[in-house]
Amino acid sequence: MVNARDGTAMIYLSILALAMLAPALSSAQVRKTLEVYVIDVEGGNSTLLVSPSGESLLIDTGNLAPGATRDAGRILDAIKDAGLQHIDHLIITHWHGDHFGGLAELASKIEIREFIDHGPNAQPGEAADAFLQNIYPKLYANRKHMVVKPGDKISMTGLDVRVVTSAGQTIKTPLPGAGKPNPYCASFKPADNNAEDPQSVGVFISFGKFRTAHLGDLTRNKEFELMCPNNRLGAVDVLLGLHHGQASSNSEVLVYALHPRVAIMNDGTRKGGEPEVMKTVHSSPGLEDLWQLHFSLLSGQEYTVPGMFIANTADDAPSAMPIAAIPAPGPGAPPPPAHNGKAYWIKLSAQQDGAFTVTNARNGFSKTYQPGM
Repeated sequence: MVNARDGTAMIYLSILALAMLAPALSSAQVRKTLEVYVIDVEGGNSTLLVSPSGESLLIDTGNLAPGATRDAGRILDAIKDAGLQHIDHLIITHWHGDHFGGLAELASKIEIREFIDHGPNAQPGEAADAFLQNIYPKLYANRKHMVVKPGDKISMTGLDVRVVTSAGQTIKTPLPGAGKPNPYCASFKPADNNAEDPQSVGVFISFGKFRTAHLGDLTRNKEFELMCPNNRLGAVDVLLGLHHGQASSNSEVLVYALHPRVAIMNDGTRKGGEPEVMKTVHSSPGLEDLWQLHFSLLSGQEYTVPGMFIANTADDAPSAMPIAAIPAPGPGAPPPPAHNGKAYWIKLSAQQDGAFTVTNARNGFSKTYQPGM
């Protein structure tokens, strides 16, 4: 028999236990969306995805020194905003300094549990080769390390993350629902490229009815291999990255065939946003909006989007902004002014029914895209 005092104690303990569980329960209930942070690393790449379960995937880590500390700090700001204590999966798409450069600095500040890449560097260079020989093996020594091939899956609760390109290879079997003839293949024009960009790890991500893809710096010729004669990916709601908006990528066989409703470009002030790419993206069938990390002087006002869709403005902005685009800086050109102050990301929040919202952290402008359009 339980006396009144014992009964009161039991009730108190039950209430206390429920109170302690409440934060965990509310956290699980509140996060119902896939969150994607497209982080400003000054024309490099760093994209953070967080599943509704709280599992994280970081794609690339920004620039080499002297930008490494700056970029790692910006990535950590996004990680903190997402409420993360560690990174579950990290993909380095390829061994260019604007994609792996901040990794060592970042790994010294937060735990990374799995390292994913395409394997050896295909474009010998002092910085990449020294990193792969002396630093990278130490970072993953006591962690999981996976060299992926097309067709592999990255295990994330609630998401379907499929590797569609890696080490110069593409998937051979279309994804579910894809595989239709690509009408844009007939007019394809190949382009020159370096050796490492085509090695990029590219992923296609599904969350319920929502679809997005990040293909690293995959080049036009590899886009053709992936998308012709049949479209092996199908369509996406949001196309991420776009190789900074550079013309060695972003052919019509990819952009038009993916039929994105929204594109988010990881360009810099004087890197990417090239007129040829902007023409392709702006004319892509079904495109509703292009969002950019930076205003690009290379596209000028001629090909840009309204400022509400641009997260960061021009560094060392001229007193009068020309309408025309400027030529891309050639070899030996001085570097652009350092943008070491406040940087802003673009955030995507997607729901399982296919609806999604994109928000510009600089001005708070937000736009919601309904499913099934």
